[in-house]
Amino acid sequence: MKKLLFVSALLIVLTAAGFRTAPGTLTSDERKFAIDYYQKTKARLLADVKGLSEAQLNWKADTSRWSVYQCTEHIALAETLIWQWIQMTEHQAATPDKRSEEKHTTEEVIALTTDRSHKFQAPEMLRPGTQFPGEQAAVDAFVRRRDSTIEYLRMTQDDLKDHFFVHPAFGTMDMYQALLFLAAHSARHTAQLEEVMNTPGFPKN
Repeated sequence: MKKLLFVSALLIVLTAAGFRTAPGTLTSDERKFAIDYYQKTKARLLADVKGLSEAQLNWKADTSRWSVYQCTEHIALAETLIWQWIQMTEHQAATPDKRSEEKHTTEEVIALTTDRSHKFQAPEMLRPGTQFPGEQAAVDAFVRRRDSTIEYLRMTQDDLKDHFFVHPAFGTMDMYQALLFLAAHSARHTAQLEEVMNTPGFPKN
């Protein structure tokens, strides 16, 4: 009986002291939306590239456009680099006063990111080259990072609303918006590789 009372008291102390919900912790609806969006955008990419031949993966409409493989490589590279960017920002001090600097809602961040009518120049470190030995390696790297981020979204109690960074195109965004930007980025370039696959001349097999 004494042991049970001790455990109960310890749980009360831990809850009060260390397991409070952080000010910017995700709501259940936000968490569900983010996880669903991550899973949906992952499934779309994997379905698109499944079973493609080397000719299909490497075909280009012209020298100025990326191939399916190059789009996949860019997605995989960005999945890790943007995640690292988010994590570095999250480990800095909270700056809730910057919330007034946000220019867009979360929905607008997703819409702007996936809008293929506006083109952006990829930074040098994210431009496709020979950073993976092939398509499957790029896909595997993407899946490992994506699954890890989904698990983070399931479990995190981090303060994602009072940490901010400035995106070069979209301005100030909080870490929740940044996480959804990351998933939307993969959706943007999945749409790009679909454009390649729908271009006249794309190999049949």
